[in-house]
Amino acid sequence: MPLISLTTDFGDLYPAAMKAVILGINPRAQIVDITHGISQAGIREGAFALYSLVPYFPEKTVHVAVVDPGVGTSRRALAVKAGAAGNEQFFVGPDNGLLVPAARRLGNMEVYEITNRDLMLKSGISATFHGRDIFAPVGAHLSKGFPVEDVGPEVSDFVDLDFGTYGIDGPFLFGEVVFSDSFGNVITNIPEEVVLKFFNFGSKVEVNGRNVPFVQTYGLAGKGEPLILIGSHGFLEIAINGGNAALQFGLESGGQVVIKVL
Repeated sequence: MPLISLTTDFGDLYPAAMKAVILGINPRAQIVDITHGISQAGIREGAFALYSLVPYFPEKTVHVAVVDPGVGTSRRALAVKAGAAGNEQFFVGPDNGLLVPAARRLGNMEVYEITNRDLMLKSGISATFHGRDIFAPVGAHLSKGFPVEDVGPEVSDFVDLDFGTYGIDGPFLFGEVVFSDSFGNVITNIPEEVVLKFFNFGSKVEVNGRNVPFVQTYGLAGKGEPLILIGSHGFLEIAINGGNAALQFGLESGGQVVIKVL
């Protein structure tokens, strides 16, 4: 059964329109909602959500991702094929970097500009809802086996995106917030291998001036107490056992995180 994932900052209502269009073109499609709770215009957050989950999807999955503050402007619409031969997945969305980290994680990335109007919504293209009128129908056609090479010309000057800088400066490990989940856990861009070179489980550290333990799971800290750990996504995460770290630490996407071993 063809699989299509959706990642947006739309909240309610608008994802249903995308699903209706997809199912009108491919009634056999199985639609998986990654999230529609990305913060408004949170391109890097959306990119991370897709990046963190894409390895678990099967071959031929089509990922339609729409976090698109440039909708209706001259920004391009893209379709991407990525992955080893025979195990490719596809990505559809705006040319603002949203698709790139996930596609690059799979490797062998080919990027095409969507110009084939036969694939778009027949009733017309809104200036404000390309998720419904361009990305959803193109994704649906790809899920039916339409060749990605026929959506339009291949391009190499697409907008790139990464998750920011991290590193070590003397006794300090620093990075940035890339995502906060619905529990209020704060996910940084510092990967596991860097963290474990800097300190070990059981270490006491200072995070943005606040003392916390580095533990393996949430329950190893007391109720309501802060902690840091390696999340299931493979990045350093700041959490409160039973609480909201994003609120208590005052951290938002793009915020700086500075860690010192005590």
